[in-house]
Amino acid sequence: MRTAVVVGAGMAGLAAAGALSRSGWQVTLLERAERIAAAPTAVVLWPNGRRALDALHPDGGWSAIASPLPDGGVRRPDGQWLVPPRARPGAGGPAPAVAHLEDMYDALVAGLGDTEVRTGFEVTTVRTGRRIRPACGDGRTMIEADLIVAADGIDSRVRAVLAPESVAVGSGFSAWQAVIPGYRMPRLTEDRALGGETLGAGYRFVALPLGAHAAGKGGIYWVATAAGAPRPEPAATQLALLQRWFAGWHEPVAELLALTRPEELIPQGVRELRPLPRTYAYPSGPGGVLLIGDAAHAMPHHLGQGACLAFEDAATLRSLLADAAPGDALTGALESYTRLRQPRTTTVVRQNRRMSAVVQARGRLALRARDAALNHMRPRILGRTLDPVSDWSPPE
Repeated sequence: MRTAVVVGAGMAGLAAAGALSRSGWQVTLLERAERIAAAPTAVVLWPNGRRALDALHPDGGWSAIASPLPDGGVRRPDGQWLVPPRARPGAGGPAPAVAHLEDMYDALVAGLGDTEVRTGFEVTTVRTGRRIRPACGDGRTMIEADLIVAADGIDSRVRAVLAPESVAVGSGFSAWQAVIPGYRMPRLTEDRALGGETLGAGYRFVALPLGAHAAGKGGIYWVATAAGAPRPEPAATQLALLQRWFAGWHEPVAELLALTRPEELIPQGVRELRPLPRTYAYPSGPGGVLLIGDAAHAMPHHLGQGACLAFEDAATLRSLLADAAPGDALTGALESYTRLRQPRTTTVVRQNRRMSAVVQARGRLALRARDAALNHMRPRILGRTLDPVSDWSPPE
């Protein structure tokens, strides 16, 4: 029996563990927290992410938890259009969608199959070698397997051992997220529609409608970003700061912030990996260790591609490793993984950094240049087609 250990039970780890388990691997999933739980936020599924999920679960019924993502265009804080909304084409692949993270986790956990789940297990050590099976442990217990998949996030302990040159650094932004439940939603009219974004001088606000049954309560998901380091104040103070920073912006921005409760606010320092690891695969004996998700290519969320790339990773992993036996076949499949994924993730990271420059624009001349460039940028920002970023299909 082929054995695999997946480190980390976020979206990347859950998707990879389920994919391997359904491909005949004996999988152990390790999670340092005491339980697998999703933050009360949401995730945007661009066409590439939806294709990856369809490849992972052909009968997964993702449409049941995902709501269509309307194209709300891009505005200035005063409401003037920078990029007007437009109708999405009716063909060309799955349409962008948004899903509550709790619903996504429920679906991914349901797809784990026979995976053994161990919570409260924090991986602190990794062992590899030319003639030994890879292993990882928490300082008390070592677990060997043919394959170890590191999906333990931007602060990956596995990556710190295998690729210490790749470290998490601040991106110069802070972000705040919240979901307003459906029973507290404001009344929305055509001129107060959701689904787009607003760009100010170093500030950004995005609001997306969730389906009526998202996490059992529907609602609105919003994200705000501002240039600067993470704030140390309590959530109530940070929410008051947001209300002050975004005061005077077109509706319903101020109303959404006013309807948000401090306990619903999720602050986050925006970070990224610099440089990216030189390889995602590290051979060891008959198998090796693989980096996926944020452990391999964490980036700011300006393009909303973090989860989509994680699902791409898992779909690629499933395709390459479905029939790979330990030995030359498995080590060759791991090398192929890097060859397929590195050019792809490098391209998305590069595009994401271009978007960072747009969001960071401050000052009259910089803002004027940003506004002029928006209609010509590829990939388009939120609410637009993201090709070539979203132009991805699972390998055969």
